[in-house]
Amino acid sequence: MKTSNEILVEVAYALPEKQSIIPLKVAAGTTAEQAIRASNILQQFPDIDLSQAKVGVFGKLAKLDTVLREKDRVEIYRALIADPKEVRRQRAAEGKGMKKGGSEAGGEESV
Repeated sequence: MKTSNEILVEVAYALPEKQSIIPLKVAAGTTAEQAIRASNILQQFPDIDLSQAKVGVFGKLAKLDTVLREKDRVEIYRALIADPKEVRRQRAAEGKGMKKGGSEAGGEESV
């Protein structure tokens, strides 16, 4: 049984081949960074650099000094391999020669 000054949180990190979700009890008022450090996930994944990594709580970006609430899940995000905006730009540039609207005729039909 937990006391009223403790909360239950999770710390999560995932690689393509491995993920880890660590539940832990922390003192009320604990920050995201404190929970990450208390979870020992940094030892499990030494490639995590908290000075560079973005973190969030349930998919919403958060700062390391964000105070956690009961049942929050702190997520540590990896850097993207490819910038999604750049990938869309490249796809759009490759598709510029294609006709819009998917019509083979390329013109409007008259009735």
